[in-house]
Amino acid sequence: MRVAIVTDSNSGITQEQGRQAGINVVPMPFMMAGETYFEDISLTQKSFYERLAEGADISTSQPSPASLIDLWNELLKDHDSVIHIPMSSGLSSSCETAHALAADFGGKVLVVNNQRISVTQRQSVLEAKAMADQGMSAEEIKKVLEETAFDSTIYITVDTLEYLKKGGRITPAAALLGTFLKIKPVLTIQGEKLDAFAKARTMKQAKSMMVTAIKKDLEERFSDPEGAAVHMAVAHTDNETAALEFKKELMELFPKTGDIYVDHLSLSVSCHIGPGALAVACTKKLSL
Repeated sequence: MRVAIVTDSNSGITQEQGRQAGINVVPMPFMMAGETYFEDISLTQKSFYERLAEGADISTSQPSPASLIDLWNELLKDHDSVIHIPMSSGLSSSCETAHALAADFGGKVLVVNNQRISVTQRQSVLEAKAMADQGMSAEEIKKVLEETAFDSTIYITVDTLEYLKKGGRITPAAALLGTFLKIKPVLTIQGEKLDAFAKARTMKQAKSMMVTAIKKDLEERFSDPEGAAVHMAVAHTDNETAALEFKKELMELFPKTGDIYVDHLSLSVSCHIGPGALAVACTKKLSL
């Protein structure tokens, strides 16, 4: 069976990377000044952060139903089925929309509620492609990805509270107080949504808190204190120098984890937390 793999740009997989890997990447739409832009097509990382710095009011949306239907129909001309892996249903309604649209495709389009985003979503997509290349059916791939959906963890520290305030995730008073006290909140994504985890006073302290949290997850959730059986990644929002330094620190702490992937956080997350953020993620390896 020929299974096509589809994801969205929240995975961090670029259009070019998708073409090279044989993965179809749906660009996420963003609205600015009454116009719609598409991630990695008409909206680059550079232009996004330039507009953010200018104070542009940026909002996110989900892919149009027509764009998904057209893509799936095109893929089904040459494939038996489609596996569609959107961002976590707890972070966007795009997963629910895709499920509703797939109902009209007679079981040929399967939407995976994988509960992931950014580098952890990317890992699921790469594993789905590997399973498809091995000849697994769409049903088998969906089953594996959903059974292992929560075998990942992400911790993020933000450099500014401005964007959390703008998105209504904290009150203006809390943002003002946090800025005055120079608080660096540490957030977590454990599948369902972005949640508060801890408060730090400096970026160094925030990184230490994230490392401690990752160590605890490796020991208690993954039974892998050395990180030998996980994919570890560092993600950032326009903060590459700090991300590469964090990668170096993590590789010294977890030498058995192998190389650590570094990437930008998806713009859908970035617009809610702003530039300067830093994240670490772990995803349990699949036995393929």
